[in-house]
Formats: sequence, C-alpha cells, structure tokens
Amino acid sequence: MINTGDKLICTSGNDCYVQGEIYTVGEFMNDKCFKLMTGSNDEYWYASIDKEGVHVRFRFNFIKDKYSDARFGRIENKNWVCYKF
Repeated sequence: MINTGDKLICTSGNDCYVQGEIYTVGEFMNDKCFKLMTGSNDEYWYASIDKEGVHVRFRFNFIKDKYSDARFGRIENKNWVCYKF
C-alpha cells in the first residue's frame, strides 16, 4: 500500500515524467486514484493503481487508442529498493 508523501521512481517515462526520477505521492481521490506530483511547483497528474501497478495514462484525443503511459515503482526505505505493486 502506498500513502501520501511516499516516493515513487519512474520506471518508464513519457513527456511529463522522466525515467529514473523520483516523484512524490500527493492527495488520494479514492483507493485507486491519487495525485502524482510532477516536480514542477504544485503541478500534478492523476495516477492510477491497478493490477499492472502504478501509472499515469496520457491519451492522445486526436489519435484513437494511442497512449503514452508513465509507470512507477515504490522506493522502500533509504536503500532505494524498487518493487512493482
């Protein structure tokens, strides 16, 4: 389980999230959706937790069914151990 303030590492980036960078979990909207800060001021995108793990999905409206997902793993303790959900 992840909580507000936890750190996630981007394991697969996109235009807003860089692979290898660390991001902070923000406020939860419900048990499967929360804000994931981008690192720029107070900006964020909504992240989802599902059977595939944590991801931020960007859907390009002008191209049907084209996505650009960013995926994340949780960092455990100060040892920087990363695991998928």
